[in-house]
Amino acid sequence: MATRTSGNRLRRLALPALVVAMITGTTGVAGSASAAPGEGPPHSGVGYFSGGSDRKVTLTDGADRRPDSERADSPKAAVDASGTGVYVVQLAEEPLTTYVGATSGLTLTRPAPGNRLDVTSGPSQAYRRHLDAQRTAVASAAGVQVKAAYTTAFNGFSAKLTAQQATALRADARVRAVTAAQALGTRSKAPVAAAPATSTPATTAGAHPSPADRTAKPAKPGPATGAGMVIGILDTGIWPESASFARKMAAPAGWRGTCQTGVAFVAEHCNGKIVGARYFADTWLAGGGSVPEGEVLSARDMAGHGTHTASTAAGLPISDVTIDGRRFDPISGVAPDAQIAVYKVLWGAMGYDADIIAGIDAAVADGVQVLNFSIGSQLGDWEANTPIGIAFLNATLSGVFVAASAGNTGIVSGAISNAAPWVTTVGAAVTNLDEATVKLGDGTKLVGGSLDALPGGASRAMVFGEQAGSPDLGAVYCEPGSLDPAKIKGKVVACALSDTFGSAAEVKAKGGAAMVLFDPVGNYRVNSIYNFPVVYLPTEKQAGTLFNYLMRHPTDATVSLRSGGDGSSVPGVPSVADFSSTGPDKVTFGVFKPDLVAPGSDIIAAVSPAGNFGRQYDAYSGTSMASPYVAGAAAILRATHPQWSPGAVASALRTTATDTVGTSSPLDQGSGFINLAGAKDPGLVIEPTAAELTGFSERAAPDGKELNLPAISLREYDGTRPVTLSRTLTNVGKERETYRSSVSGLPGMKVTVTPASVTLAPGKSATVTITLRRGSAPWDRYVTGSITWKGRAHSARIPVAARPWGISPRPYGDDGEEFGRMTSGSFGMIQPGFTGPLTGRSTGYTPVRRTSYSMPAGVYGGVFDPSASGVKTVDFTVPANTAGIIVEATTEDPNTNLDLYLYKGDTLVYSSDRYWTSLEQAYKFLPEPGRYTAYVFAQVPGGPVVDFELRHAIIGGNATYSPATLTLPSTTERGQSVNFTLKPNGPLAEGDFWAYTEWSTNGTVIPGNLVSTQQGAWQ
Repeated sequence: MATRTSGNRLRRLALPALVVAMITGTTGVAGSASAAPGEGPPHSGVGYFSGGSDRKVTLTDGADRRPDSERADSPKAAVDASGTGVYVVQLAEEPLTTYVGATSGLTLTRPAPGNRLDVTSGPSQAYRRHLDAQRTAVASAAGVQVKAAYTTAFNGFSAKLTAQQATALRADARVRAVTAAQALGTRSKAPVAAAPATSTPATTAGAHPSPADRTAKPAKPGPATGAGMVIGILDTGIWPESASFARKMAAPAGWRGTCQTGVAFVAEHCNGKIVGARYFADTWLAGGGSVPEGEVLSARDMAGHGTHTASTAAGLPISDVTIDGRRFDPISGVAPDAQIAVYKVLWGAMGYDADIIAGIDAAVADGVQVLNFSIGSQLGDWEANTPIGIAFLNATLSGVFVAASAGNTGIVSGAISNAAPWVTTVGAAVTNLDEATVKLGDGTKLVGGSLDALPGGASRAMVFGEQAGSPDLGAVYCEPGSLDPAKIKGKVVACALSDTFGSAAEVKAKGGAAMVLFDPVGNYRVNSIYNFPVVYLPTEKQAGTLFNYLMRHPTDATVSLRSGGDGSSVPGVPSVADFSSTGPDKVTFGVFKPDLVAPGSDIIAAVSPAGNFGRQYDAYSGTSMASPYVAGAAAILRATHPQWSPGAVASALRTTATDTVGTSSPLDQGSGFINLAGAKDPGLVIEPTAAELTGFSERAAPDGKELNLPAISLREYDGTRPVTLSRTLTNVGKERETYRSSVSGLPGMKVTVTPASVTLAPGKSATVTITLRRGSAPWDRYVTGSITWKGRAHSARIPVAARPWGISPRPYGDDGEEFGRMTSGSFGMIQPGFTGPLTGRSTGYTPVRRTSYSMPAGVYGGVFDPSASGVKTVDFTVPANTAGIIVEATTEDPNTNLDLYLYKGDTLVYSSDRYWTSLEQAYKFLPEPGRYTAYVFAQVPGGPVVDFELRHAIIGGNATYSPATLTLPSTTERGQSVNFTLKPNGPLAEGDFWAYTEWSTNGTVIPGNLVSTQQGAWQ
C-alpha cells in the first residue's frame, strides 16, 4: 500500500484482521479505535469510531450476506501444542502422474505430452497397487492409521499422529516430507438454512425457468466455447438447481469421475453439465466431528462461493438475470459449453490442505483438463513447495492447467497466495464502473459505487446514524436495533462501515430512504446488492469529507444520490482492483506474481440461495472471481489447441495480455489484462520444461529466475554485477516468422537480448540470452518494463521487474516504507547485497527544529480531513538533493491523541496514526523536491485547545553539518550484517539530530541511512 505505514498498522486494530482476508471477497474495517483516557462528549466516552470499529466486515463474496450472520471461525488447529494432530505425509516415490518407470517390473504411468493420464490402464493399476503396499508398510511401521490416501497427483496419506510418530516418519527413508495440516479458505460463513432434501429444482424467489423455457439461444458448441473440456472446481460445492447448470450433457470421452451422493445431493444432480461431484471432509471431521452449522455433508453449496466460481468459468448463457426483482445484463460463463466437476473441500468456507489434496488427487484421476482454485492462505504463501503446491505440480505435469486466486490483500504488497511457478496466479481487475454520486448540501460531490437503484432527483435530508439512535447499540454503524425510526424516516442515513448488510436492513426496516456507507480508515472499492438504495464511499478521504460535513451540519445536512459518476473512482477500465494482491512473491526472488489480471469486481453469477438471501444470482468481488475467468479461458484454449501443454496455455495467456489503465507495473498487473482473442494465436510460447519445474520443487530455497517462464523477476540481485538469463521461444503458429526483440521501460537498466532477432519455422524453438545490468537504476527499488518479440503477424511480451539489493533486503514491494533506512548512530547496521570493499561518508548531524503550536480542538474521535477543524497545517520546502525529511508531532497532554499526515500536493506521502501515542513520525527517504505539507490532526483532543510540538529535519544529501566520525569494516560479504557507528566529533546540544550516510564499493555509490542521535547516546 503506497501510503500506509507500520505505525498505522499498530493503531488500526482491524488491519491485521483485514489483511488476513482470504482469497474471495474483500474486507473492510469500520473505523479507528480510540480508547483515550479522559472525558469525551455526551454521546460516547471514547470517540465516534470505537466499539465496533475493530471488526472486519465482508462487503461481498458470499460472507455475511444476511443480517446477524456470524463470521466464519477458523477451524480448530490441526495439530495441538503437544504436536499431536493431523499431518500430511508425502512418500518418496512418485505418484501416477509423474512415475517414469524407475521401479523394476512396473511400467511408466506418466502420460506423454498431449496425452492424459489413464488411471484405469493396466500399468496404472499395477503401480497403484505398489503404492498402496508401500503406504501400508510405512503406516504400519509407524503404528498409524491412514485417514486419506493419495496416489494420483500426490503420493502419500493423511493421518493423526503424535509428535513422536511424526518424528519417526520423517526418519523413514520411504518418506519425503511430513507437514502439519494447514487451514485455508475464503473466510465466509454460510448462514443457517435448510437445504432441499430431493432433486426438486429450487423454487426460491428469483429462480429461473429451465433452459427449455428460455428463448435465448445458447452459443454454438465448439472449441470457442470449451466444448469437450471439464473444469474441476475446488471450492464450497455447487447449487445444482441453478439455471446456469440446467443442461443435460453426455460425459466427454475419457471421463472417469463419479457423482457422490449425500445430504440434499442425489445422483440426478449430475446432469452432464455437472459431470461429477465429490466432497472431502476427513480432516475437518477429525478436528470437530461434524461440519459447521449451516453446512451439509455433501457436494451441495450452502455459501455460494463455489457456485459463483463454477458459473463464472462455465455457466450457461442466461438472458434474464433478475435479482430482487431488478433485471441485470445477460451473463454467461467464459466457456459455456465446458462441463463442471465439483470437488467440495471447504466447510463453512474453510478447509484443510489434507482434504484439498484429496480433492486434487481425485480431480486428476477423474480426468479434468482444468482446475480452478479460488482458495488461499493468510497473507499469502509463506513457503515454497507446499503439499498443495506439489499436488498442483504433478497435476500440471500430467496435462492439467491450474488457475488460482492471487489473494485480496492489496493493502500490503507481497501477500500473494498460490505463487508456485506452475500455477497461473490471477489478480482482479475492475471492468465495470458501477459508479454512484453523492452530492452534499454544500455542493461537494463524492463518487463511490452502487449496484442498487438510487432515488435520484432533488436533495433529501441526511442524518448521521450516531445522531439518530443509540450510541451504545452501535448507531454510528447503524447496527441492527440501534436506530430510532422517528429520526430517520424518509431520510438518507450515513453509516460507518461495519456489518453492511445488517446496516442496510436496519435503515430499511426503520423507514430510511437510503444509506451512504463510509469507511473511516479507507478500504476497497467494491459493491454489493442490498435491495435498497446504498452508496458506498470506499476511501478514507471521502469518509473525512462526509464526516466533517455532517459535523458542520448536525441538523440541516442534505444529500442527493444518483447512479453514475465521472469515472474518478478508478483510473479507468480495465484497471487493477485495489484489493487485488500485488507482487512481488515474498517467498522466491525469481518467480513473478501475479501472472495476469482478469475481471474480478462486481461479477454477477449464480450463487447458492441458502447463503444469499434466497437469491439465485448475486454480485461478488475478489480474485476468487478472476481466477475462474482464466480457468474458463484455459478450457477454450485447451479445446482449440488440444496439443498444447498447460505451460503453453499459460504462456499464451500471459504474452498476449494488455496493459491495464492506471498502471503498467507488473507488480500490480502481472503480464496485464487477459486477452483471450490474442491468446488463441500467440505466435510464440515460452514455457518451462518438466525437469525445470521438478528441480524447483526439490529445492529447499528455490529462486526461479532460471525457469523458462514468460516473465523475469530479479528481486535482491547483486547490482554490482550483470545478470544473464536465457529464454526459449517456440513458434506455435502456422507459418515461418521472424521475431525482433525490443525493450521498453526499465529506466536506468541496460538490457541486451542476443540474438536480437530469431527466425522460426512452425514448431521450432530458439534460445536467446538476456543480459541485464543495473546502469543508473536506483538501488533498493524496483524498475519495471518489458521485453517484446514482434513478428509480422504476432507479438509476445514478457514483463520484467528488477530491484538491486543495496544495503538492506526489502521483503516486499515499493509501498512507501523504506526498510532498513532509519537507524541509530550509536549502533547502526546495514546488510549489503554485494561482496567487496566498503567505504562510506556522512553529512554529519543537523539538529531537529522544534516549534510549538496551539489549535482549537475539533471533533472528538473524528475522521481526518485537511479542511476540518482540529487540524493544523505546516508547509515545508524540500530542495533538490535532499536525502530525507523527518517530521514528528508530539504532545505532553496524556488525554490527547495526535495523527500526522505528510502530503506532497494532493498526494499522501506518509501517514502516522498509531492507536495511542504522544509521538507520531512521518518521513520520506530521497524525497522529490518541492512543497510538502504536514497535517497534525487531533483525533482525540484532551480539551478545547490542543497544545503540541512539531519537529522536523530536512537532511541534504550533499550537505555538511556538525562533523561526525563514521566507523565501519573495510570489507563486506553479501547478506552479512555490518555494524557501524557515527559518533559526533564534539558535544551536541539538547535535542535530536539527524545525519545521512552513503556507502560505496569499487566506485559504485549506494544510498545509505538516515541516522539519528542524541548527546545522551555517547555519555
